[in-house]
Amino acid sequence: MDVAIVGVGLHPFGRHDGVSGLAMGVQAARNALHDAGVGWSDVQFAVGGSMGGVLGEPQAPTPDALVGELGLTGLPFVNVTNACATAGTAVDVAAQSLISGKYDVVMALGFDKHPRGHFNLGSSFAGLPSWYAETGMMVTTQFFAMKTHRYMHDHGISHRSLARVAAKAYRNGAANGNAWRRKPFTEEEILTSRMLNYPLTQYMFCSPDEGAGAVVLCRADHAHRYTDRPIYLRAATTRTRRFGTFEVFSPSLAPDSPDSPTVEAVRACYEQAGVGPEDIDIAQVQDSDSGSEIIQMAETGLCEHGEQESMIERRETDIGGRLPVNTDGGLLANGEPVGASGMRQIHEITLQLRGDAGSRQVPGTLRTGLTQVYGAPGIAGCTIMST
Repeated sequence: MDVAIVGVGLHPFGRHDGVSGLAMGVQAARNALHDAGVGWSDVQFAVGGSMGGVLGEPQAPTPDALVGELGLTGLPFVNVTNACATAGTAVDVAAQSLISGKYDVVMALGFDKHPRGHFNLGSSFAGLPSWYAETGMMVTTQFFAMKTHRYMHDHGISHRSLARVAAKAYRNGAANGNAWRRKPFTEEEILTSRMLNYPLTQYMFCSPDEGAGAVVLCRADHAHRYTDRPIYLRAATTRTRRFGTFEVFSPSLAPDSPDSPTVEAVRACYEQAGVGPEDIDIAQVQDSDSGSEIIQMAETGLCEHGEQESMIERRETDIGGRLPVNTDGGLLANGEPVGASGMRQIHEITLQLRGDAGSRQVPGTLRTGLTQVYGAPGIAGCTIMST
């Protein structure tokens, strides 16, 4: 894939009273443009992702509305909505527009402003019968917990590992000025916090919040016009579920269901990039809860199912470990404005590969990083980036 990342930008995640999701998106876009050293008029195509119309502000505008603030240049602008995989989809579409040869400089961005409390996606979100929502099956905390509980049973994952993953996230978030939650919690505080949906306690869950992220991409052979430290996007893939992979939304499914969308997407990503899991130096994976991070470590091929227990105990996924995961605190510390969370992942891997992550910088030489997002009701996006 002949694509380079030349600029990244964020609006801090958290709660920002009086600031719209659109305004956060505009700020993230301006930050990315500044980082790339280009103007909005240089951008020839843009893709924006937001779940605002489904999960966010009343009458939330679609992302293309930000051209009213950035400039009415007439560029083509595509809006995408794919649940928690929204930003991953936006980056994939933006990259493909460069590969086609039609454009030289493009932008992908995402933003959202969600109300407090869990997501109750409702039956209309996934096209399911009304009783799914009426019985609480579409409450996010519940189906994350069901999936984690089953995985713990099948692969010998302990409650202690769930707490260790969350404690790592809050330690990393404390070193991230853009994170929402910057207070470390001990494993015991996490284990003894209020039980929300067994086996997941309050501090094992991320929370919906507000924020935005953006990335400027260009043709790889043009990258040095903008930066002397380009990060190359080696692969970007998106996959939806196959029949039989609807996971906890279909409790009657047999346990030998086919591979998940993440497995399909990451397999294609490794093939496209010409690398394997053994080449990944750092990763950002979907951690809607601490169980999800554990599951995604295996589904992305970074370990075998069940190996996470010993990896986490040995702190191999910490910033100073063999394979750092979610070095910016992930969703647990940052919260999740759905349209922006995948952009945050790419922002973090870009900083880490550049060596610009400050006090949370992974020591040693980093060459290759992976990002992965997973959205209900069954779509995954992955990227592989390198120096």
